[in-house]
Amino acid sequence: MLAIRDLSLSIKGQKLLDSASATVPAGHRVGVVGRNGSGKSTLFRALRGEFSPDGGEIETPKSWRLGGVAQEAPASDEALLDIVLKADQERAALLTEAETASDPMRIAEIQTRLTDIEAHSAEARASAILTGLGFDAAAQARASREFSGGWRMRVALAGALFAAPDLLLLDEPTNYLDLEGTVWLEGFLARYPRTVLVISHDRGLLNRSVGSILHLSEQKLAFYATPYDRFAAMRRERIAQTAALAKRQTAERARIQGFVDRFRAKATKARQAQARLKMLERMEPIEAIVEESVARFAFPDPEPLSPPIIALEGAAAGYDGTAVLSGLDLRIDQEDRIALLGANGQGKSTLSKLLAGLLRPLEGRLTTSSKLRIGYFAQHQLDGLTEGETPVQHIARRRPEEAPAKLRARLGAAGIGAAIAEAPVETLSGGQKARLLMALATLDAPHLIILDEPTNHLDIESRDALVQALTAYQGAVILVSHDPDLVQATADRLWLVQGGRVAPFEGDMEDYRKLLLSQRGAPGPRRTDHAKGAAAEKSAAKPRKAAPAAKQAQAARRRSLSELRAEAFACEERVKKLEEMRDRVAAKLADPALYAGAGDTLENLGKKRAEIDAGLERAEALWLKALETLEAAESAG
Repeated sequence: MLAIRDLSLSIKGQKLLDSASATVPAGHRVGVVGRNGSGKSTLFRALRGEFSPDGGEIETPKSWRLGGVAQEAPASDEALLDIVLKADQERAALLTEAETASDPMRIAEIQTRLTDIEAHSAEARASAILTGLGFDAAAQARASREFSGGWRMRVALAGALFAAPDLLLLDEPTNYLDLEGTVWLEGFLARYPRTVLVISHDRGLLNRSVGSILHLSEQKLAFYATPYDRFAAMRRERIAQTAALAKRQTAERARIQGFVDRFRAKATKARQAQARLKMLERMEPIEAIVEESVARFAFPDPEPLSPPIIALEGAAAGYDGTAVLSGLDLRIDQEDRIALLGANGQGKSTLSKLLAGLLRPLEGRLTTSSKLRIGYFAQHQLDGLTEGETPVQHIARRRPEEAPAKLRARLGAAGIGAAIAEAPVETLSGGQKARLLMALATLDAPHLIILDEPTNHLDIESRDALVQALTAYQGAVILVSHDPDLVQATADRLWLVQGGRVAPFEGDMEDYRKLLLSQRGAPGPRRTDHAKGAAAEKSAAKPRKAAPAAKQAQAARRRSLSELRAEAFACEERVKKLEEMRDRVAAKLADPALYAGAGDTLENLGKKRAEIDAGLERAEALWLKALETLEAAESAG
C-alpha cells in the first residue's frame, strides 16, 4: 500500500499540504482531485522523490516500481515501437544479459523470468498500446523525430503503460490525447491490475476508470473509496451537514452566553453561570467547510440571423494548395450545437479554421451571413498571449474606447478577478489564460463560437460552468474536445471527420465509443501477475471495519436517491432544450416566406425537424425511465 503520514509540502512560501495523511490500498485505481493550485502535481513530485517535503513521510513497499510520464519521448532516429519496448527496463536488461550469459544456472533463471513477464508477447502488447493511442503500424515503425512534441508525449505515455509499474502516476494524461485516445485510455486504466494515481479533471475518466478518489482540499488529504460522482455527492452532503452543525453550535453558544451575561452578577445563579462558561470553553468549535466559489462563464447572446449562417457547397480545405478535406456540403444554423469527431490529424482543426475564416476554401463555395460574427478559441492560442501585458491591456486593444473600469468589469464577468486582471499574463495559470482567451473570443457577442479543446486547463468545476454557459448561449457552437462528457452534455449533432470527408455520425457518444474500441482493439494491461494483481485489488477493497449494517444501508440509499434525482433533472432539462429547438424550427416552417421558392432551405429545415423529433423521442424515453426508477426507489424505502 501507499501510506502518506503527516506530510507537509510548500512551494515558494505557499503551504500546499499541512500534516496531511492518507492511505491508498494496493491495487486501487485512484483519481487525485482538487482545485487548480491545490498541490496535486507537487504531491506527485514528492511521491517520485523529486521534491523534498517539509515534514512527514511517504511509505511504499520496497519492491514497488514507480512509473509515469515525466516528459515527452526524445526526438531521435529510434522507431516508436522500439522506444516503448525499452521502457520495460527489466525485460531490456534480461535480453541484454541473455546475449552474453554463460552460466547455465543464470541462463535458466533469465529464461524463466522472461517467461514470467511474458517477454514473448511484449512486441504485440507494445504495438497494441501504441495503436490504442493513435499510432497505426506504419507510424510505429517511423522515427520519433518525425513527430511533434504532442505525439511524442503519447509515446512516453505508451512506454509508461507498457512498463506496468507497481505504482503508476499519471498527471492529466488526456491533455495530449484526442477523444479517441481518451476513450481507449479509460478502458486500459479500468483494467490495470496494479495501483494507479491519476490527476485528472475529466469527470468521465474519474467515473469509468478509477474506483477511489484522493481529494486535496484545505491543505489536507481525504481518501474516498468511490468513483467521482458519488464522491462529489458525499462531499456536498458533508458540507451541508457541517454547515448545519456549525449553525446549530453558533445558536447554542449564543444561548449559553446569553444565560451567563444575564445571571453572572446574581448570587443565586453565579454557580450555574460559571458552569456554563466552562461548558463554552470545552465546546470544540465546528468550522463550516467553505468551498471557493467557481467563477462562471458568461457568453453574450447575439441577435438572431436568418438561416443558414454558414453554408459549404463542394468545398475543399487544406494548406499550400493540398486539400486535407474535400467534398464539403455542410450547413450550420444559429441553433446548431455540433461536435466534431475523428482522430487527430484527420482535419478537425482544419475544418474549424475554415469555418472561422482563418482559411479560404481551395475550391467550391463558402457562404456566410453578411452580419455573421464568429468567436474562435483554440488551445494553441495560449502561446500567443503577449508576454509582459496584463489581461486588461489585452482586452483594451479590442475596446480602446472603453474606460478601464468597464474593461475590468468585462473580465470579472469571465471569472478574471481584479488582482489577476492587472497581472502579467505569463504569471497566470493555464485555466486563467483559457478564461482570458474565452472572454476575448466572445467579446463581440458572436453568432457562432468555435471551441477547439477548450478544457485542457480547466478543473472539473470550471468545466461544469462552461457546460452551463454553452447551454444558456443563444448562438451556434462547433466543439472539438477530448472530453466525452463535455461532448455528450453540449452537442446535439455529431460530425465525423475521417478520410478527408465530413459526414453526420448516426448515433450517440456511446455508439461512437463502441466503434472506437472495435477499431483500436479492446484495451488491456500488460503481462505479469494478473491473478496476483486482481487478488490484491479484491483484498484491498475489503473495508477494515464495516459500519453497522443499518447505517451503511441508509447512507447508500441517500446517495442513490440523490444521484437518481440529479439524473431525472438532467433528463428533464434535455427535453426542454429539444422542445425549444423544435418550436424554433416549427416557427420557421410556419413562415409563408419560406415557401416562396427557397426549396433547399425548406428541405434542410424538414431534415432538421426530423432529427429533433427523433432526439426528443429518445430524450423523453430516457426521462420517463429516470422518473420511473426514481419513483420505484422512493417507494421501496
